[in-house]
Amino acid sequence: MLDINLIRKDPEAMQAKLAKKGCQVDFSEFLSNDQRRRDLIVQVEGLKAKKNQQSALIPQLKKEGKDVSAIFIEMKAVSDETRILDEQLSAMDEAQKTFLDALPNVPADDVVPGGKENNAVVSVFGEIPTFPFAPAHHVDIMEKLGMIDYGRGAKLSGSGYWIYRKDGSRLEWALLNYFMEQHLADGYEMILPPHMLLNTCGYTAGQFPKFKDEVYHIRNTEAEEGFTHFMLPTAETALVNMHRDEILSEAELPFKYFAYTPCYRKEAGSYRAEERGMIRGHQFNKIEMFQYTRPEDSDAALEELVGKAAALVKGLGLHHRVSKLAAEDCSASMMKTYDIEVWIPSMNDYKEVSSASNAGDYQARRGNMRFRRSDGKTIAYVHTLNASGLATSRIMPAIVEQYQQEDGSVLIPEVLRKWMGGQERIK
Repeated sequence: MLDINLIRKDPEAMQAKLAKKGCQVDFSEFLSNDQRRRDLIVQVEGLKAKKNQQSALIPQLKKEGKDVSAIFIEMKAVSDETRILDEQLSAMDEAQKTFLDALPNVPADDVVPGGKENNAVVSVFGEIPTFPFAPAHHVDIMEKLGMIDYGRGAKLSGSGYWIYRKDGSRLEWALLNYFMEQHLADGYEMILPPHMLLNTCGYTAGQFPKFKDEVYHIRNTEAEEGFTHFMLPTAETALVNMHRDEILSEAELPFKYFAYTPCYRKEAGSYRAEERGMIRGHQFNKIEMFQYTRPEDSDAALEELVGKAAALVKGLGLHHRVSKLAAEDCSASMMKTYDIEVWIPSMNDYKEVSSASNAGDYQARRGNMRFRRSDGKTIAYVHTLNASGLATSRIMPAIVEQYQQEDGSVLIPEVLRKWMGGQERIK
């Protein structure tokens, strides 16, 4: 949620920033309603103060033997008027919240406008792999090696699901162990959160209400609302709610977490032919990094997260690049994002394996997450940041395709071999 004071102070500047994200908004009506709302608050507070003054007079007047019936009549009129104005104020509060909830985060000043055509590559690791033979698609390689079973995955759960088998299962788990080992070594706390989350969690993350239809909801027959929970689409949705409605201590910050979870996504829309296999699925494994920081530390924290995610891919020896996203390619909740993109030979293209993002105080305002400065008086909103570290469903195809051999085998990256019993290749 945006800081309403920034809109009040300079609406034109906020309009220009939101326009960089493709969001065209006119604050004229909103600000007019906001002023009426603020005037109404003053009016209601005045009536309540008047009622309190009258209430305080009654005992004294009774003690003096004076008639207080007129005061009671006036207090009743004040109460009735206050109730009517409170109802109006409640409706205006809800309308204001609905308007603000629909607005995306403003991009950082150094984020360029436009869509993905304006994304900028900031670094590249390695060279695009070449092969002295016709390289195969990861689906064909993994099925031939018995690493994955798409047919039985679909039999169990439908299209968009798969089963890891044999060395495919072991390689998947080796990847997760590799990621976790690195995060623990860097001092991040490991979290294993619930997979079913309350709808409030989706709101805090900025995914609800706009993207509410993109997740799997759980029907609760005992609740009036019907759907009170949903399956997390990413561990970020859980981690960003760890300190919801809390006031933290400045001395505690930053909090650095990582979590392993499966991710559950509808992935609505048509699949491109080259995206067959594991590139897009309804359930996949991912480790997510997350930080809560002071506002003045969040830029450095973002650089740390980008560096960590890229280092994981580099450690696997995979050709990849890091891109800084243009404003319209950043998600709605984020003010700045870097994508770590790995090369998938069969697609002749790069696919994102991690998005490292700074949400600023956008999520913190939605979740009421603050911290008390060391002076003991000042309270400010924290900044929240996240990065995948990493998603295996994109890393696995990259490993299989970049490390494929002419005899149909696949070399195992050296950093993973200790979790594969010293095995050097899958054949």
